[in-house]
Amino acid sequence: MTDSYFFSRTDLDRARTQRLVDDALTGADDGELYLEYAQSEAFVFDDNRLKTASFNVDQGFGLRAVLGESTGYAHASELSEAALKRAGAAVQAIKTGDSGKLSDGPARTNARLYPDDNPLDETPFAAKTKLLEEINDYARAKDPRVRQVSCSLTGEWSAVEIMRPGGEIIRDFRPLVRLNIAVTAGEGDRQETGSYGVGGREGYAAFVSPDAWQGQVDEALRQALVNLKAEPAPAGEMEVVLGPGWTGVLLHEAVGHGLEGDFNRKETSAFAGRLGERVAAPGVTVIDDGTIHGRRGSLTVDDEGTPTSRTVLIEDGILKGYLQDRLNARLMGMKATGNGRRESFAHNPMPRMTNTFMLDGDHDPEEILKSVKDGIYAVNFSGGQVDITSGKFVFNCTEAYRVQNGKVGAPIKNAALIGDGPSVLTQVSMIGNDFALDPGVGVCGKAGQGVPVGVGQPTIKIDRLTVGGAAG
Repeated sequence: MTDSYFFSRTDLDRARTQRLVDDALTGADDGELYLEYAQSEAFVFDDNRLKTASFNVDQGFGLRAVLGESTGYAHASELSEAALKRAGAAVQAIKTGDSGKLSDGPARTNARLYPDDNPLDETPFAAKTKLLEEINDYARAKDPRVRQVSCSLTGEWSAVEIMRPGGEIIRDFRPLVRLNIAVTAGEGDRQETGSYGVGGREGYAAFVSPDAWQGQVDEALRQALVNLKAEPAPAGEMEVVLGPGWTGVLLHEAVGHGLEGDFNRKETSAFAGRLGERVAAPGVTVIDDGTIHGRRGSLTVDDEGTPTSRTVLIEDGILKGYLQDRLNARLMGMKATGNGRRESFAHNPMPRMTNTFMLDGDHDPEEILKSVKDGIYAVNFSGGQVDITSGKFVFNCTEAYRVQNGKVGAPIKNAALIGDGPSVLTQVSMIGNDFALDPGVGVCGKAGQGVPVGVGQPTIKIDRLTVGGAAG
């Protein structure tokens, strides 16, 4: 029960708070009081020592009133009746002219996608710091070329309560953990870094056993050693094969954002007004699914109280839907899909992705690589840049290989993939049968807000894509 976080320890009274919410939102089309109590901790091990250990508690509320396209939003970290009254007066500024009719509240569900338990309480402080020390020692002992090891462990837990006019209450308890490992290896004057991370909406136990983290260290070291041998990347338009899993971040950035409801309602997306049209090659099916148990991007309910769902965005190349929060769904005459998300109580919700991925095809990954005459095989990405209006993107590869006449050759460095989302989907000619989700490390940024997300895809072949690299 959330009373212990929002009412028992403050001067807020539940009944009076409900009356304040009802009064503040009278005449509005929609709105809610969003209450949040969050704990977070972070441990960073670097240079053979524990560098930082932090613990933080955040609590507060956000009160929102929506009328037409206008939103009044007020928030405070002070959980008091006085602060709530001030917020109520502030959000009523939008309510001019005709009164709105309050939209029906979200549908209910009994599904729970993660445990209520607080992961910060399950593992002692000493065990967490010892884990990072063991990771450091293990990595340095693996290979004499290891020069630096950096690892971090973070945990979050939040209690959320959403109060709507009329007494509707929606609650959620959200765990989130993440373990990151980076290994730098060197030979002579050259050194390269590899990294790997895992995470999800569960406790630490799934990630801190030696069987789990030793594999992460091995993978980070493997990437670093591969990159030590990397040659300059070629440049020009060529065939590109993307590996499974984390490379789905390109799909997320180049296509996913363009399918969010706000961009399409305002007609600033390259996909606006194209429902029912072919936007991708046959066989390309793209899903956003916030209902996968324990995944980083999953939510039992979104930050407006709507249960998350499995939303088909593109089916066999045809655009089928958009990702919707309540405001944009209402204005577009569509159904909310459970994609209204916010970074914290201090932020307005907006349409955001959860776990976004492309489904399997029927090609063997080896068959896909053997079909490449002249191109590259991209296995891992770092950051990228995307323009939502045009869909144009630039992504940097952290692990990639030259492929010629069907044979995977030397690793390459400084390769960048350049293109635009709508075009790249039409160039997908082969889809593998090796679908994988990322290991649980995604963070999505939009309008200054960051939220945890998941991505995924099978191996795919893109017939033509510009690769930026060395000249020639």
